[in-house]
Amino acid sequence: MALTESEYIWMDGARVPWREAQVHVLSHGLHYGTGVFEGIRAYPTADGPALLRLDEHLDRLFRSAKMLRMTLPHGKEELREATLELVRANGHRSCYVRQLAHLGYGVMGVDPTGASVHVSIASWEWGAYLDGADRGVRLMTSSWRRNDPSVVPTAAKATGPYLNSALAKLEARDAGFDEAVLLSTDGYVSECSGENIFIRRGDVLYTPPSSAGALEGITQDSVTALATDLGLTVRRENLLRSDLYAADEMFLCGTAAEVTPVRSVDNREIGEPGPVTGKIRDAFTAAVTGADERYRHWLTYVG
Repeated sequence: MALTESEYIWMDGARVPWREAQVHVLSHGLHYGTGVFEGIRAYPTADGPALLRLDEHLDRLFRSAKMLRMTLPHGKEELREATLELVRANGHRSCYVRQLAHLGYGVMGVDPTGASVHVSIASWEWGAYLDGADRGVRLMTSSWRRNDPSVVPTAAKATGPYLNSALAKLEARDAGFDEAVLLSTDGYVSECSGENIFIRRGDVLYTPPSSAGALEGITQDSVTALATDLGLTVRRENLLRSDLYAADEMFLCGTAAEVTPVRSVDNREIGEPGPVTGKIRDAFTAAVTGADERYRHWLTYVG
């Protein structure tokens, strides 16, 4: 998906022009995937653009860095203000924000000891992440298995392990599908290449647990809260591939994908977006645009 360039990117404490945001080709993170990142969306509201759950995303960035034994050279409040200033400087009404911390130039070899830590923040305008999101996307189960939590810390939103997602995504695209479902090494449903999974069976919503290798998604947590407030029961339980085939409804969620209905899995038809998916999408839209006062504490206004 092509990038829409903005005017500035924040790098190591200062805003620089978009095209001047560069790193050395011998950066440790480029060679060994030693980095962590976050994705956040800013939405248009009656009071101007607002970032969805900015503090929770920053908290996860620091947790991820801790798991990789990276010490970020900037505090949470500095990164918080830098994010808001960047969105203001780029003049966005709505946008996607990517915060990245990576190990830079100075050492080579798998041992990262002594490598410097660099932090950048970029923002750009980004529409629907998945093609066909309105009518529902078509999934296939990938031949690639999700990273196991005993191999890499799947609770960390780290850069290197996303090679796993890229391979699964390419496989699905080449086979004519929109997105890939990855199973854990034990054969349980984990997540898609960049989204958490929800299915409805009867009056209950199910989503895979982190023990299956699924990232503890912030949008997943938001959807859980919205669904609970709609009177639905939400359970985090292991799911089999056959549970997806038998679902009454299914949808994906994530910062980039937001709430995206699923039409089919492995050519088993689930159907058009269902009523519960529709209610959750509407509730999500009302929350992120500030229309529902109950969730205004999720929003940080750019101001």
